[in-house]
Amino acid sequence: MNVSRLDWIFSCFFAGMGIGLFYFGGLWMTVSRIRSVRHPAVLSLVSFWGRTVLSLWGFYLIMDRNWVNLLVCLAGFLLARWIMIRRLRPA
Repeated sequence: MNVSRLDWIFSCFFAGMGIGLFYFGGLWMTVSRIRSVRHPAVLSLVSFWGRTVLSLWGFYLIMDRNWVNLLVCLAGFLLARWIMIRRLRPA
């Protein structure tokens, strides 16, 4: 494995973390605002579909027809989920 391939693997991992922070940060913002909006169902659906479509698009771009890239990106995504759970846990 040469250096450029290793750099790409790290890039995929950190991109997955970015996608995860976007997805779960958006989820946290949606849940925190749900009681103060007039139509919470609309907010929930729009937020879900927006986060899902943009996250899947990011996974697709990063994957670049290579399943290893997808797995590394998914590992970064799951690490971001774990970090968000630990950071935003109620006291």
